[in-house]
Amino acid sequence: MTPRASHLEGVLALNDADVSHLSPMSMPVLERLAELACYFRVAEVDGRLAGFLLALPAAAPYDSANFLWFKARHSGFVYVDRIVVGAHARRAGVASALYADLEVSARASGASLIACEINVRPANPDSVAFHDRHGFVEVGTQEIASGTKTVSMRIKALADRAR
Repeated sequence: MTPRASHLEGVLALNDADVSHLSPMSMPVLERLAELACYFRVAEVDGRLAGFLLALPAAAPYDSANFLWFKARHSGFVYVDRIVVGAHARRAGVASALYADLEVSARASGASLIACEINVRPANPDSVAFHDRHGFVEVGTQEIASGTKTVSMRIKALADRAR
């Protein structure tokens, strides 16, 4: 569902709970990302915020090093800035449902790729396995955070449904 103002504090709390695999986010940063986003959805399980996915179009005026890496190498993509599922809702299909919905939205916008990055240092093996299962392939790596983190740069080509 499209997030309501009442979801934003919960989105920040989910982000903070998993910040070791993400970038920190304040309310002003979240509000800015929401303005830039081509896709921002939340998921609830049993009436409780379970997760969110925030994605930006390739044309967004965004200065994230990872976003700019993709922008220098690809066009026509939708960039997953972050997807977070709360510990209470993991392995319940929340992330898969968010990604399936993102794919529909990305295709409708004319995008040909979904791009994302995953921490490989520090390791995030659950995310690597999830993205492998969902057809994302590594197209490079990048050192970030002054060399304290390494990310796997991944894309998923969106099949043309008209074929």
